[in-house]
Amino acid sequence: MSIDAKTSVPALQRTPLHALHLALGARMAPFAGYDMPLNYPAGVLKEHRHTRVAAGLFDVSHMGQIVLRPKSGAMADAARAIERLVPADILGLAPGRQRYTFFTNGNGGILDDLMVSNRSDHYLLVVNAARKAQDLALLQDGLEGDCNVEQLDRALIALQGPKAESVLARLASDCVGMQFMDVRELTILGTECIAARSGYTGEDGFEISLPADVAREIAEGLLENPDVAPAGLAARDTLRLEAGLCLYGADIDTATTPTMAGLSWAIPAVRRQGPRAGGFPGARIILDELDRGPATRRVALAPETRTPVRAGAPLFAEETGGAPAGHVTSGGFGPSVDRPIAMGYVPAGLSAPGTVLFAEVRGKRLPVAVATFPFVEHRYKRA
Repeated sequence: MSIDAKTSVPALQRTPLHALHLALGARMAPFAGYDMPLNYPAGVLKEHRHTRVAAGLFDVSHMGQIVLRPKSGAMADAARAIERLVPADILGLAPGRQRYTFFTNGNGGILDDLMVSNRSDHYLLVVNAARKAQDLALLQDGLEGDCNVEQLDRALIALQGPKAESVLARLASDCVGMQFMDVRELTILGTECIAARSGYTGEDGFEISLPADVAREIAEGLLENPDVAPAGLAARDTLRLEAGLCLYGADIDTATTPTMAGLSWAIPAVRRQGPRAGGFPGARIILDELDRGPATRRVALAPETRTPVRAGAPLFAEETGGAPAGHVTSGGFGPSVDRPIAMGYVPAGLSAPGTVLFAEVRGKRLPVAVATFPFVEHRYKRA
């Protein structure tokens, strides 16, 4: 990593699409050590709404892509090794399929959330940008003797929205047969790419891993379609908030267990009971919370005024007096629902939908009601 001579701090890294962002007039901003597009000239609202009705193209090349190859040659051996680090059913993950999971620590906290896909002779992991160095070290240490661990230097783009399939099908017709969480090799403009039918917006779409040297050509090929518009980090954040999806470092972190975060659905029965139950870091704490329920829960929040409630705002059980009962972790304006929305953590006794709390904003307590996730219905393509 280069060092800026004037400031003596690490210079921001650039994705393979950095020059394209500048050419498209993007407003750039630091994110997880990268110089990333915050938004384009059309603005956040138009980028958000275009993704909901057509297709948005996002650069997510800052994410980490890591390959795990079994040293024994047997994928089952690699799967058992990976299950020592995550509470997912990796042994049951079929070739050509992808699964959401998380690394946990000894206290049951979330070190990172990630995607794991079975590529027949290896596993491909996609991890968060801010955690990829730590995740790589964790895998190298935890899987030593079982897997060869390699970080890939590839670009990653996300095509999201109800018209994503029709757009991609013009360049790679094989994508039409894919269902949510399928992973497949697709040839796009003569280049073999790895596409997963998934994303971070609540919409149908694809995340496409591709060689860095052809990233701009393929991105421009997709942008030639009038149904596609570039979208930046700001729209990605409002879209995922409407979908009720967690952002690592904001809504989940090392002090948050999967049960607190409402992610228990990602821990299947086979890892809760029977011969393969537990065996991952923090298993005793997490399994106990699954049985008894966590003391704190992540909840959807619907402010009852037009004032957005932002991350960090304390939540109170009463309109006056008392200590904070919880806090907001993500919040802002939801363009698709045309009102402020948020999420945060409160004691389990205050987590029932309809419970009225009060968020402190600029010295005033504003009413917010506990709602249900998601704010906008997911539209994934399922069989």
